[in-house]
Amino acid sequence: MNDTSSEPGGSDPEEPAAASEREPRVAEFARQWARVVIGTSYVPMGRPELWEFLEERAERLLRALTADSFDPGNVTEVAADLVRIHLVDPLALRRTLELLGSRLPELARELGAVRGDTTERMNELLASFGEGFAAAAKRRVLADQELVQRAVRDARDVAEEALRASEARFRAVFNTSALGIAIVDLDGGVQDVNESMGTIFRTDPSELLGCRILDLCDPEYREDVQHNQDALVAEVYERFMVEVPFTTDDESVVWTQVSGALVRDADGEPEYQVVLYADITDLRLLNERLNTQATTDPLTGLANRTRLTTEMDKALAPGTGGRRVGICYFDLDGFKTINDSLGHPIGDELLRTVALRMKEVAEQRGALAARMGGDEFVLLVPDTDGPGGMVPLVERTLEVIRQPVRIGSHELKASASAGVVERPVAGTDAQLLLREADITLYRAKDEGKAQWVLYDEERNSEARRRFELSATMPAALDNNEFFVEYHPVRSLDDERIVAVHAELRWDHPELGELAPARFVELAENTGMITRLSDWLLRQVCEHARGWLRRLGDRAPVASVDLSGRYFRDPDLVNDFRGILADSGVTADRLRLGVPEDALFDEVGDPVDTIGIVREFGAGLAIRDFGTRYTDTRGLRDLPVTSVHISGQYLARLTDRPESDPLDEHLADSVITAARLLGMSVVASGVDTRGQAARLREKGVQAVRGRHAGEPFSAGEVEQVLADSLEGAG
Repeated sequence: MNDTSSEPGGSDPEEPAAASEREPRVAEFARQWARVVIGTSYVPMGRPELWEFLEERAERLLRALTADSFDPGNVTEVAADLVRIHLVDPLALRRTLELLGSRLPELARELGAVRGDTTERMNELLASFGEGFAAAAKRRVLADQELVQRAVRDARDVAEEALRASEARFRAVFNTSALGIAIVDLDGGVQDVNESMGTIFRTDPSELLGCRILDLCDPEYREDVQHNQDALVAEVYERFMVEVPFTTDDESVVWTQVSGALVRDADGEPEYQVVLYADITDLRLLNERLNTQATTDPLTGLANRTRLTTEMDKALAPGTGGRRVGICYFDLDGFKTINDSLGHPIGDELLRTVALRMKEVAEQRGALAARMGGDEFVLLVPDTDGPGGMVPLVERTLEVIRQPVRIGSHELKASASAGVVERPVAGTDAQLLLREADITLYRAKDEGKAQWVLYDEERNSEARRRFELSATMPAALDNNEFFVEYHPVRSLDDERIVAVHAELRWDHPELGELAPARFVELAENTGMITRLSDWLLRQVCEHARGWLRRLGDRAPVASVDLSGRYFRDPDLVNDFRGILADSGVTADRLRLGVPEDALFDEVGDPVDTIGIVREFGAGLAIRDFGTRYTDTRGLRDLPVTSVHISGQYLARLTDRPESDPLDEHLADSVITAARLLGMSVVASGVDTRGQAARLREKGVQAVRGRHAGEPFSAGEVEQVLADSLEGAG
């Protein structure tokens, strides 16, 4: 392979791979790249050399696309390399960007270098490439300008005998340069122009003679040009450079890069100016396009996070009059179901329709609509007049979202939940505003669908504490802050302890000991429940092994409650098998409590996990039996041995004269249903002897609660069992 350090492209910062080791698909990509740029510019390379050159640049772009963190410097260097080998025509740049945008992410996925959505990274890469090309092209223009100016200086400074040759060289440069060249007097009047000036300004060059350079830019830019020209003539600047637009007679806009230099006479006095014009319209439009792509969500056309952050900074800028700001955070209800059932194309079309409706509402209010990702959207409202002013906006937005959407043969009806925050600008930053809106949205979804909730400091503080608790849960598990506490399960027939019930607790370093009610639901919502449940099962099996070693047949059976999400986890069976193998405990030493609705799938069939767990030998119990009946008749065919019942109606059971008839009826109904299914009944939350007696009359076999005994640690089980035998005796 040729060493490109001697080529116009320069040397790579990283050692390139040998050509024989290159991935064939990268080589084919490089050949495709060469095909689209050959012919746009003169390149001092043969095709094999150009292929080799572009292969190395393709590999560097792939590394930039797939790296853990994006380094724009690597991309801008690749773009500059193209300029250095004379691929400077805007058409070469446009075709290169189109090829990179359409093919590079696909190539990365084919090579297994990236998974998932690369849209944002690709936008960054294209923007950096365009910036690098523009910067390198500008440097090249400056170099050309320096050549012209040197020719001008040479034309004035050489000895008399070389004057004619020098003037000839200058005239050759003047006539053939792709840059527009104007000879301008010290007052700014145009005395001479080359043919390229006519091409740039869409007119005959003769039409430019006699005009002023201020006439070659739009009025609002003339002051800047005049300032630079005056400073040049006054010899404050050696040269100047500005970028200005010029609107032609047909209303098209030409952007030019203008640079001026002063030419002195033989005595060193300023004589005239040489002003150079480069047409940068294509590069300007390209940069605008790249900036738009970098700040626009590609699916919906709304502002993306980048633009939202910029606009929030503007809305939160300090001002007079006690400025206020508002934000509405929306999340579509049940969107995942639409995606899963009808497919992502239908889901994407729904998102586009919802986004368009939100944008129309936002623009009427002077707000900005942005997509945060997925099915989450934000409306940013600068300069609000109080919380009440946000109500019509959020209600109108929810109303247009609820309007039916026809997509192909499907008529969909979407709804959304919203969190609304309105507050003074003072003391607020963008991160705080978004966080409070997100927490308020969480409260709205927690309270039900298709509604909005206004920011409430006290309630948000509670929700924030819950979020913080969920965020620290993984580290707490790693730091051994969780432990297992056991509750005795006492038979109502002979008062013996027939099992122990495992309960997970959290020894929080700041909040103290936390009961499951404080964190289990959070674990469910965040997916942490899988790790917690796995840890709980391992701990219980380790404890059971110790009990068996010390107590033999007298060791108690351990009851463990599993969440519905964990019970349905596809990895549960393998995890359970591994836990049993690691501990050396057989599954018959365990009773797994499972919510009733977790026993059946979406169409009402029993889940496969039930049979597999029973084959291991573990007992199954229905937890919170009777709170809702998924398919009570279907329970008859399941290998379930017992049910666990709980609730306030059990706690209120006392002696018959004082019992509420409704509580009696509820207790009788669930206990009778369990008995008809042939299952034993364990009641939780039984605190008094009177409750236990009433439940025994109704057919309950065992209870858990203060009546059964206080909770204890794994090391205390032997003493608890001994005390139980004494009490039973």
